[in-house]
Amino acid sequence: MWKDLELLADAARDRSILSLFDDTRATDFAVQTQHMRFDYAKTNIDAATRSTLLGLAERAGVAARRDAMFSGQKINETEERAVLHVALRNLDGGAITVDGSDVMPEVLATLARMETYANSVRDSAITDVVNIGIGGSDLGPAMAVQALSPYHDGPRCHFVSNVDGAHIADVLAGLDAKTTLVIVASKTFTTIETMTNARTARAWMLDHGGDPGAQFAALSTNMEKTADFGIPAERVFGFEDWVGGRYSLWGPIGLSIMLAIGTDGFRAFLRGAQDMDRHFCAAEGAENLPLMLALVGIWHRQVCGYASRAVLPYDQRLGQLPAYLQQLEMESNGKSVAMNGSRLTTESGPIVWGAPGTNGQHAFYQLIHQGTSVIPCEFMVAANGHEPELRHHHTLLMANCLAQSEALMRGRTLDEARTKIADKFEGAELERQAAHRVFAGNRPSTTLVYERLDPFTLGQIIALYEHRVFVEGVILGINSYDQWGVELGKELATALQPIVEGEQPSDGKDGSTQALVDWLRARA
Repeated sequence: MWKDLELLADAARDRSILSLFDDTRATDFAVQTQHMRFDYAKTNIDAATRSTLLGLAERAGVAARRDAMFSGQKINETEERAVLHVALRNLDGGAITVDGSDVMPEVLATLARMETYANSVRDSAITDVVNIGIGGSDLGPAMAVQALSPYHDGPRCHFVSNVDGAHIADVLAGLDAKTTLVIVASKTFTTIETMTNARTARAWMLDHGGDPGAQFAALSTNMEKTADFGIPAERVFGFEDWVGGRYSLWGPIGLSIMLAIGTDGFRAFLRGAQDMDRHFCAAEGAENLPLMLALVGIWHRQVCGYASRAVLPYDQRLGQLPAYLQQLEMESNGKSVAMNGSRLTTESGPIVWGAPGTNGQHAFYQLIHQGTSVIPCEFMVAANGHEPELRHHHTLLMANCLAQSEALMRGRTLDEARTKIADKFEGAELERQAAHRVFAGNRPSTTLVYERLDPFTLGQIIALYEHRVFVEGVILGINSYDQWGVELGKELATALQPIVEGEQPSDGKDGSTQALVDWLRARA
């Protein structure tokens, strides 16, 4: 299959995307659900390519692997764990068993406990919530809280992740310790960055008249360490080892989201994800949105060799979505070893990056349009904003989003550039100036459109990308649910801390590290 796809890519290399358009392409190369539409017509995928990509997914056993995940089988084979973030939004989907036990009663009981606690906080004098976490314990909740700001009717939510003291100092500055709740989000309650920040927050609260015994909650499974920290069991919300950090905002890690938008809003968020789960399990072939999003990604990265992928939400409140997807995709599929331990024979996941439109247009779109590297772009935009009195803003936003994808595909020829400036230049200077105004075009993009960014829609979008990562991982033959690549740096940092503090010599470290430690210590 890979060889067939490489041949198709070679045949399409000099083919104009625009030449593929006929009366039906816009309909045929889009997936439409009740709530959103995914357009991939502005890629160089034709019917034969799509059929081959679908055959690749079938040969990889995507459907069987999907069913195994949803049924609670241990598809995280390197850690012998199930992968069941989908259970956290399985509000009315029936039993899911792991090792012969139905996990849903405990999932729903934890959700009910969260709701009771969230309602008590929202009804109290608490004005601000500080969520302390890192990675999946921070990126998901922070992104979702910002995305759903029109629905906030609870306390203000703030997020601290970096161990750099500037982060927690800036967040705590101006807050009232007497009316601030601190949530410590760490499954093991040992994450060094999180616990360092948590101890600083506790000291701040004590120094400013707050009560850590009543104003701290924990999102953790380590009941012994949370108790030692002074957080009673009724304010500790745990989750099982079959929920990975970057997939955890649907459960206790999402407590800050629930506090911000309320229990009804949070359930709508879960139902949006559940709706996408059901679509992913039921839709066939080219009508399956996560499957097609993944296959477009496989085509661009593994077949065409485009190293990076730009995520470009034309929605200011999705400003943190590119960073969230960066972790979701690069930590999941940034692997070089297949499930069986052999080296990959294809490229692994792409570099994921991006920023909201229209800001990006005045920052990096120059490279996207006229640079030497082809960067597939993934646009997204809502039909409606939350500010009806500013409809003209939203109309301009939509026009910019659609114009960028059209410009990437269409480009501008040298003749067109000459014609555009022929009244200003002539001769050799006309040729020189025209060359600078040429756009190569034929650069691929996709566009996801939806009605409005509400809790239900955000749940759909996040679940869509989760399943996209899953499909790509299955096709590549890797485990998308471990992250051994983060371990070595953490181990070395632990060993380096006493050296940096001057408590141990730097003997045994490489010359560069020794010199850097000496320079920093001399100026500390």
